Amino acid sequence: MNDMRISLVLLGTALIGAGLAAAAATEVLLPGERIFPESITSTKDGTLIIGSLGKGYILRAKPGAAEADVWIQPGTNGLNSVLGVLADEKSNTLWVCSSSLDGKGEPTALKAFDLKTGAGKGSWPFGGENAFCNDIAIGPDGTAYATDTRLARVMMLKPGAKELQVAAKDPLLEGADGLAFGTKVTLYVNSVTKGKLLRLEMGPDGKAGRVTEMPLSRKIERPDGMRAVGPNRFLMIEGVGRLTMVTFEGLELNTAVIETLKEGYATPTAVTAVGNTAWVIEGKLNYFNDPAFKGKDPGVFKVYAVPFGKGGGKK
Repeated sequence: MNDMRISLVLLGTALIGAGLAAAAATEVLLPGERIFPESITSTKDGTLIIGSLGKGYILRAKPGAAEADVWIQPGTNGLNSVLGVLADEKSNTLWVCSSSLDGKGEPTALKAFDLKTGAGKGSWPFGGENAFCNDIAIGPDGTAYATDTRLARVMMLKPGAKELQVAAKDPLLEGADGLAFGTKVTLYVNSVTKGKLLRLEMGPDGKAGRVTEMPLSRKIERPDGMRAVGPNRFLMIEGVGRLTMVTFEGLELNTAVIETLKEGYATPTAVTAVGNTAWVIEGKLNYFNDPAFKGKDPGVFKVYAVPFGKGGGKK
């Protein structure tokens, strides 16, 4: 009996150790070849959800997992190429940007899936020739906002609405990509093509009034995915290889302070936050759309953990 007890204790210790090791994982492998992940989101328990531009499916990694699994198959609910993904736990919805890259397949649309089961819940076409749904943010009333990179606009879907509406359209929104709310009435949008950060002042109807280009403490290069980690404070990807913290400071919060948290990533595309840990995707999209890399092997794809402090900098 004593020997059996000792064995059980040792087994329990080993299992606990394995669990702690998994919980402390600092990277997650995304299986498959040429999947070209474009966006990532997360839930409070640490589950990671990743959209594949190259394969048109959605992957999911449970908390502590070393590898993600394919969760939502290509074509489900009319999925085409998957770009932005955003988990809204309040409504149990996974919002997805599904876009037609070459005019083939299902038209560009904002789509909704059950966050627990992955079942389709709805699809709302963007409309407009050459529309391109890129990324998503959720307003305080549950309205979903999505950028249209090609048509310089932000679309919105109010709770219960049957179709999308234009929330903002402005020449400054050319190349609109990542977006996140700073307060209940301010939505920030970056431009991946122009290296700009814009403030949209939202009205009672959910639409933007004034669109303002924000002064930056330093130049930003190919800004992409953006996630709020506090009032007027965001994690943001720069496609040149950086994970960046953006904090608005100064008179009327009119200056964007840009701080590099980590660099050296291979064409990163998106970031999400779980507590004080950022998870960064390497999209390697140069292997997808740059003729110079045509036919070359991009290697494996991973998501990387980066701790960050509550005050904005590294731990």
